[in-house]
Amino acid sequence: MDDGRASLCALARGVLETEDAKQKAAKARLVAARWLARDVSGIGASGAPDRPARPAKPDLLPPGKMPRRKIGKGPEGRIALLHAIAHIELNAIDLAFDIVARFASADLPTAFYDDWITVGDDEARHFQYLDRRLETLGAAYGDLPAHDGLWQAARETADDLMARLAIVPMVLEARGLDVTPAMIEKLEAAGDTESARLLTIIHDEEIGHVAAGRCWFEYLCAAERLPVRETWQRLVDERFRGGLKPPFNRASRSRAGLPADFYEAFDAHPGPR
Repeated sequence: MDDGRASLCALARGVLETEDAKQKAAKARLVAARWLARDVSGIGASGAPDRPARPAKPDLLPPGKMPRRKIGKGPEGRIALLHAIAHIELNAIDLAFDIVARFASADLPTAFYDDWITVGDDEARHFQYLDRRLETLGAAYGDLPAHDGLWQAARETADDLMARLAIVPMVLEARGLDVTPAMIEKLEAAGDTESARLLTIIHDEEIGHVAAGRCWFEYLCAAERLPVRETWQRLVDERFRGGLKPPFNRASRSRAGLPADFYEAFDAHPGPR
């Protein structure tokens, strides 16, 4: 990465502007290593592209148009599942680096950047795990269509760091904690213990990502003297279209700092009121 002592924001934008998926993941990990070694010129000026660069494949479809996947005896269902999760992880790389590049501010402590760059490094590593696993199964990222719902949530919270934290880690990543254990069980039942192992690693590390979202959401609420739970619930009502739907993985959510009284109130009225 021949960019001398570039700022963190410039390096983060470089990740966002990288089109090739493998290169994006590799660059994300290099940027993380440089930042954590403090081999950068400083935070730099905030700014991020409206949309990150993406490869020509996969084709992006509305969530409702995605083919249904079922894990059976053959590899096709497992490939479809792993491909879908790899796409989520690629989006998650961009989301982590976007939060740094877009919302950089002198008001935020160094620990904020440490946390989100570390999250971005984790997401890049997760993508690499899944990309290699797909290759082992005779497939590749981009072979199947994928949906664009995650970046829709990013666009709708591009104006407000508090809203971004409320929706992306505390709703979308928390939802991953809900659904991943069942995926692991299905993979184990199909005899794919290696894929199940990788998803277990991803699930356990995503708890820390949700916790980072909760931590910095609390920080911003404290700075503005706002109640944490009520403010989060208001932002979910205002900014999240999908609604919060059970079942919830209460144990993993609790480990991430999301007690049940945060989200149980949404069971009866999913979506904006």
